[in-house]
Amino acid sequence: MVNVRIGAVVAEFNYDITNMMLELAREHAKFLDSEITEVITVPGVFDMPLAIKKLLKQENIDAVITLGAVIEGSTNHDQIVVQHASRKIADLALEYDKPVSLGISGPGMTRIEAHQRVEYGKRSVEAVVKMCDRLK
Repeated sequence: MVNVRIGAVVAEFNYDITNMMLELAREHAKFLDSEITEVITVPGVFDMPLAIKKLLKQENIDAVITLGAVIEGSTNHDQIVVQHASRKIADLALEYDKPVSLGISGPGMTRIEAHQRVEYGKRSVEAVVKMCDRLK
């Protein structure tokens, strides 16, 4: 029996990294007797809130994970993206009374650092499964 039915919102930007994060998340969900039952890909981290909201509205979704990698550029764009996305992600969890984890690495990191942090996919699953358990 599946403990937690998880929706995943995955950024296409830096997909070489986010796809690895998703694979680790799927494996870890299975290890925790849970399952990622639906995946929505979005262009980037900034685009996640609308897809998260769609998943949170579904009765067959207990929690949502977000997977993204925001790599530092020549401007402060990476910091703005993560700051605004993370605020809205927290707001949606509170609005829908379901856990939403922040599996987004960055800002201020290099591509090499992003590759070193693909385990955030696993951590994201761990967080929502623990929250679902603790909120029962």
